[in-house]
Amino acid sequence: MCIAVFIWQSHPLYPLILLLNRDEYHSRPTKAAGWWEGGEIVGGRDELGGGTWLACSKSGKVAFLTNFREKDPLQHAKSRGELPVRFLQSEKGPSEFADEIIKEADEYNGFNLVVADLHCKAMVYVTNRPKEKKPSSMQVSFGAHVLTNASLDTLWPKAERLLGNFKEMINTYGESEVNAHEMVEKLMTDTTKHDKTPGILSPQFEHQLSSIFVDTDTSIVCFSIIYFNYLH
Repeated sequence: MCIAVFIWQSHPLYPLILLLNRDEYHSRPTKAAGWWEGGEIVGGRDELGGGTWLACSKSGKVAFLTNFREKDPLQHAKSRGELPVRFLQSEKGPSEFADEIIKEADEYNGFNLVVADLHCKAMVYVTNRPKEKKPSSMQVSFGAHVLTNASLDTLWPKAERLLGNFKEMINTYGESEVNAHEMVEKLMTDTTKHDKTPGILSPQFEHQLSSIFVDTDTSIVCFSIIYFNYLH
């Protein structure tokens, strides 16, 4: 159950600052962030499905993904982790790629996908949930956003806490360079639990998932932060 917070095209030094926690089971093999074969893509890799939750390319494209929290997932769905990879390997821009994914979105379990091209300052959010609605996409506005396992900018308590703390920290840095290590330590290791939960899964499990950093015996959290200087 991942969570991401980012600021898009609203900082004097960086077109994008993105922090993301990936919560996954210890038993799922994962490769740490690094350059992939061919040297065009950098990011972590899910060795079971072959995809990723966050990666970027030399050409200035970025893609990241969270699952949508729900009961009764499809048993034979396509791997959602392939979606960021497909975007980074394609020649399509964010909007065109989103249109392509919408046509086949029902073949996947619930997902939130964000794809961006830093050169053209375009970022698009794509989702195939909630189930009662058709798959959709939208341009992501400039500014700060948060993404959990619901729709973009849904303010579950932990999302609201993370977004508020993130904005405060960005304001503290002002026009100075950000300190990546400090941001991860102060923002993404927060184990504060919340009593108010979405109520989708069991109360005990929801409580475990209610913190920014999910600290269970069976899961592992991967911290990711990326920030780009303006491209010329």
